[in-house]
Amino acid sequence: MMSSLFSRGQVLLTKSFQPRRINSIRTMVIAKKYVIGKYFQGEPKRSDLPLVEEELPPLKDGEYLIQAEYLSVDPYMRPYVYRVPLGRTMIGSQVAKIIESKNANFPVGQRVFANIGWRTHTVIREDAGGVFDQPPYVLPDFDGLPASLGLGVLGMPGNTSYFGFLEICQPKAGETLVVSGAAGAVGSHVGQIGKILGLNVIGIAGSDAKCKWLKEELGFDHAINYKTQNVATALREAAPNKVDCYFDNVGGDISGIVLNQMNVFGRISVCGSISSYNADINAMPKTAIIQPALVFAQLKMEGFIVMRWKNRWMEGIEQNLKWIKEGKLKYRETVTDGFENMFDAFVGLLQGENTGKAVVKV
Repeated sequence: MMSSLFSRGQVLLTKSFQPRRINSIRTMVIAKKYVIGKYFQGEPKRSDLPLVEEELPPLKDGEYLIQAEYLSVDPYMRPYVYRVPLGRTMIGSQVAKIIESKNANFPVGQRVFANIGWRTHTVIREDAGGVFDQPPYVLPDFDGLPASLGLGVLGMPGNTSYFGFLEICQPKAGETLVVSGAAGAVGSHVGQIGKILGLNVIGIAGSDAKCKWLKEELGFDHAINYKTQNVATALREAAPNKVDCYFDNVGGDISGIVLNQMNVFGRISVCGSISSYNADINAMPKTAIIQPALVFAQLKMEGFIVMRWKNRWMEGIEQNLKWIKEGKLKYRETVTDGFENMFDAFVGLLQGENTGKAVVKV
């Protein structure tokens, strides 16, 4: 446990799943996995993702067997699930330990990051890419930090923050940055990068506790509780000279407000739109018209998927690790215990129950 920077979520007492061996010599492992039984309609339902068992065959040359230690739940899973055929394993990434190997590049005992979904055990080929076509990789040395950070600040969310903010917003010292979904894994990270680079940073979050964390622990200059404050009024007070950069995690009316308070040649990096993920897509959109703001302020608005920078992946991890070691970048994790509680952790994330990165410890 990492001092005050490591926050544990509600612990549910469940027994860790262990592989069931067939005969005295290991020939097969019985793994557990969640499969996509039905595409989500509105808020995800437990019956949409049934938990099943799967027999894994003995290893072939070049393969290795991993056992999940930490699994990630992320907002992108909600819209991305429609890209995966029904009956397949629910998408997601994990940090796992290699427990058997016939691949010299992946020796027993090493930890790997693998984008292979919600499953306890997996036989992997070296070129397996998952939904993002990203082959598994051995985790770099985190110098004593938790391995779970490979799913957060030192993994995909960290690189989403690093590349998505720096490459698209092109921030400059003295500018004003607004981050929506600011208390999540990506938003909290982006705001801290803004402070490292000398920007005035305003976060928008959904509770007083989250706003307090952003200001008192992470160093945000201002934090707005969108549930209790008038966002337009609060934003004018916090940014009297308007906004130069907006990192958008939520979309919807909040984003319409921010866009209408931006300076000429402002830049918007669109990471996600969690406000709409459970909405009826046939009834959308129902938000303010943004084109006048884009035209008259000559704004640049660009969406992105972090895999755009997969050829620079370790650059982001190394820089974020350096900032952590220098005390410039803090993180928090909301941890749910038990593979059987993956679904609860996922729904809780979509409802904003997490602070920082949401992970499940197997």
